[in-house]
Amino acid sequence: MVKYVVSVYTGYLASGTTLNNIHIKLVGTDGESDHEWLKPWKGALTFAKGFSSSFYVCCPTSLGKLVLIEVDKQRLPLFPEDSWFPAKVEVKSPDGDTYNFPIYRWITDNTVHRFREGTALRVFDDTHHLGRYSRQQELKQREEDYRWSVYAEGMPHCIKVDNPLALPCEVRFSFTKTTEFAFTALTGLTELALKGLTTNTKKWKNIDDITKVFCTKQTPISEYVQKHWKEDAFFGYQYLNGVNPMLIRRCKVLPRNFPVTCDKIFLHSHCNLKDEMQVILKQTPADDNPIFFPTDSEYDWLMAKIFVRSADFSEHQLNVHLLRTHLLAEVFAVSLLRNVPMIHPLYKLLIPHTRYTLQINYLARLLLISETGVFTQFAASGGEAMMTILKRSLSEMTYTSLCIPDDIAERGVEDVPNFFYRDDGLKLWDAIHKFVQGLLGHYYKSDAEVQQDTELQKWISDIFEHGFLSNPNTGIPRSLHTVDEMVKYVTMVIFIGSGQHSAVNTGQFDYGGWMPNTPISLQLPPPTTKGTTSEDTMLQTFPDINTTAQGMATMWLLSKQSSDFVALGQHPEDHFSEEIPLKMIKNFQGELEVLSAVIKNRNKGLDVPYTYMDPLEVENSVAI
Repeated sequence: MVKYVVSVYTGYLASGTTLNNIHIKLVGTDGESDHEWLKPWKGALTFAKGFSSSFYVCCPTSLGKLVLIEVDKQRLPLFPEDSWFPAKVEVKSPDGDTYNFPIYRWITDNTVHRFREGTALRVFDDTHHLGRYSRQQELKQREEDYRWSVYAEGMPHCIKVDNPLALPCEVRFSFTKTTEFAFTALTGLTELALKGLTTNTKKWKNIDDITKVFCTKQTPISEYVQKHWKEDAFFGYQYLNGVNPMLIRRCKVLPRNFPVTCDKIFLHSHCNLKDEMQVILKQTPADDNPIFFPTDSEYDWLMAKIFVRSADFSEHQLNVHLLRTHLLAEVFAVSLLRNVPMIHPLYKLLIPHTRYTLQINYLARLLLISETGVFTQFAASGGEAMMTILKRSLSEMTYTSLCIPDDIAERGVEDVPNFFYRDDGLKLWDAIHKFVQGLLGHYYKSDAEVQQDTELQKWISDIFEHGFLSNPNTGIPRSLHTVDEMVKYVTMVIFIGSGQHSAVNTGQFDYGGWMPNTPISLQLPPPTTKGTTSEDTMLQTFPDINTTAQGMATMWLLSKQSSDFVALGQHPEDHFSEEIPLKMIKNFQGELEVLSAVIKNRNKGLDVPYTYMDPLEVENSVAI
């Protein structure tokens, strides 16, 4: 007889413990073990959350190289059926070899579940017949669990699900995340409701009243915004390093509908108009459509900036934030979960970047952009306008705009000073690219291997179809032909779900908490005659008290970091088991720490620190 030492690790998740009986079968190239009951130690809670237990599995002869394990959970008499979250199983063979079997899934029933040995295998590497069969069965089940749905015509497709509890267990919020998310949402609104703000539809009477509400929740940056929001320099700064750094671009030719001269724009005539352009609220010059200048009265010029900031709120929230990070990240995730098995190196690389994305997006559709959602009810661009903006934005999206090195070059802003989004973002992209290049290059030695990987190709073709609606004008690849193409595409996927989302999400309350800086709606049209505005005009134009409170509470919620936050580059789940990939992950983490230190050191000299691309502050996935 030969003995295999089987160590079972239960994940550290609330309700992850099981009191049921656990059985296992080892399957190797030369045979398989009996279906063994892993008998608990006397008086011990063997499969408790965060614990590991070891057992012997005896066989008449060696099983050869282990390929997979079969695990099932059987309810004890008089005990209820429970759920168990095994993290992994480790098996030491009589020959001294160690085999790792990543699981990281909830087992809620009494059926047999198969899990592959952790060595990453592409489809054409998987030569054992049981391995191929297991691979096929896994994907067949995944196609049932993760089905596509059309939320609205012209938008990226999403997962088909009726409620959060209908999501597969593995992609739901943890107990911690669920509790904290609900608590933050509830306390934010409750605090404002107790002050009578969430139901008050009156106009603001003075700026001081807004300050009293704002003071209930503040950050160092939001305090700075409150003090400097009227300043032209800070107005411009936000288009470099605020929550929407995606609009600014170099203008090489003055448009015909911009009839202004240098002396109107520059108070001291020290700049050239051809190098500096303002935003135009309306596109056709007319008597009732004046162009506003810094030389105009205080409130004429301030009101013009307020209208620009409010318009930017809609562009940022719908296109830059919702569409270009949340909705795309969901498409990347659903396609991965439908088309790529756990044993594939691409799955092992990308699965950390899907954490919580499907549930947070379901909640966004339910609570923010549905007919009764906060955005629909209170934002200027809610409802029909919202769908129009999203459809147009998707139809105009390009591959270039999703890859920050190409996007910065295309916008012509390579040399703009103090553009920290660009500086930190390019460094972060380079670090991710280097990591992806090394890791995928470890598995793909030629362009032919990329072309022959049917699972990889199905992943990307599904994204092209369901994410970009098969639009050939986007430049988005519908297939991959080279290793370099694959590396760039996967880098883009990781960057969008981590660094880019952080850049356009984390600072929402910082820059939007002080409502006058980012009104989510305005109650009066832009002025048509100069010299008619005042502080009272501004207050009448601002959103009412209720709308302000709803916007503030929502931005507070969406900017709040969870205590189970996982930073970019961290892999709490051990999906990779080979030495070289593990070393690459460690090196990547080290590079991110160095970049974080560089950013922190730079920020020491800034009045407004730019932290949104600091790797230690960037979440691994679109999780909020």
